[in-house]
Amino acid sequence: QIQLMESGGGSVQAGGSLNLSCAASVLQGPYHIYTLKWFRQAPEKEREGVAEIEGRGKITYADSVQGRFTISRDNAKNTLHLQMNNLKPEDTAVYYCAAALLWHDGHWLYRNYGPGTQVTVSS
Repeated sequence: QIQLMESGGGSVQAGGSLNLSCAASVLQGPYHIYTLKWFRQAPEKEREGVAEIEGRGKITYADSVQGRFTISRDNAKNTLHLQMNNLKPEDTAVYYCAAALLWHDGHWLYRNYGPGTQVTVSS
């Protein structure tokens, strides 16, 4: 349906910023109908949702990043962004973008993921 590729990860000191991007190749349907989400997974931890943006523009954030991270999408360029400010060591993780078309049982079903990009924040 859709192929995703993240970029923009790296190593920064605490308090720094990074801007992640996720480029999409759409095989089914227009890009703007997809709900998109950033996930992250730290070593030995469960994958967690970070920020989500629906096609109609509704945005939700995890409490841990609210006020520090900003998700946005450019439907003309098939690109998703995550601006991360005031980074903390606990933000260290592999960050993945994902796309969903189907809603089921109260949440979006994410079946398409990118390979991920590493973010490392040192204290």
